[in-house]
Amino acid sequence: MKKKFSFIISAFILLAVLMLVNAGMVVTYPDEYTIIKQFGKIESIRETPGLSVKIPFIQTEEKIQKEVLIYDLAVSDVMTKDKKSMIADCFVLWQIADPYKYTQTLSAQKSNAEFRIDTIVYNSLKNVISSLSQEEVISGRDGALTRAVMDNIGDTLSQYGIELLAVETKSLDLPDENKNAVYERMISERNNIAATYQAEGQEEAKEISNNTNAEIIVMQSQADAQAAEIIAKGEAEYMRILSETYNDPEKAEFYLFLRSLDAAKKAMTGANKTLIIDETSPIAQIFY
Repeated sequence: MKKKFSFIISAFILLAVLMLVNAGMVVTYPDEYTIIKQFGKIESIRETPGLSVKIPFIQTEEKIQKEVLIYDLAVSDVMTKDKKSMIADCFVLWQIADPYKYTQTLSAQKSNAEFRIDTIVYNSLKNVISSLSQEEVISGRDGALTRAVMDNIGDTLSQYGIELLAVETKSLDLPDENKNAVYERMISERNNIAATYQAEGQEEAKEISNNTNAEIIVMQSQADAQAAEIIAKGEAEYMRILSETYNDPEKAEFYLFLRSLDAAKKAMTGANKTLIIDETSPIAQIFY
């Protein structure tokens, strides 16, 4: 009986020791912070993954996430500068940058953090969009709008130990009843711009065509004048050569003979080759 009683006592002591050791061990994983509290006050924060110890039953531990978190804001109505309603659907990427502030201000509760994020991001989104026209909001969906929202928020969330990584818009659209009217107005504006560009292009093309035609006329006139000058010089040279050639009386008489034959040849046209001339005609002189 004594041995059995001793065994039970030993087993009880061993169990108590194991429970005490287990209560004093802290396991911290890579994706979390471990907050050690003593009587409700933060005693330490374990950030390095691995095993550590705490005072059993006196100190308690809380876990908070270290990785990047996502929060999906509720779809909401916002108003532009020109009093046009739009529907915004956004989400936020965030993480805990300062676990001490996060625990102190938000009691390490994710729901409390999401409430703060929702309020601050929505107010910033509303303020930014209210400072822009509807057209500016639509054209800013390539990233300019989210950058403006991030700049407007600044480091507001740092007081809660939160780092805001990104604010992204899943959709930023018009109410269904306004879409057709806005799209038609935008199409009309784009058509007006296109018509202006087309008119300017046609005007410029006409000006270029007129300038080109004027240059062609000038060049044609200069070419004609140059051609006439060359022809005149050629004819003058031709006459000079003839004058030098037939300056001799005998050559001149022969030239007159050839010219008379040419005239007689041109006079005999048609089937009848009879040539009737007066004896005083220069052509008749060649037959004497």
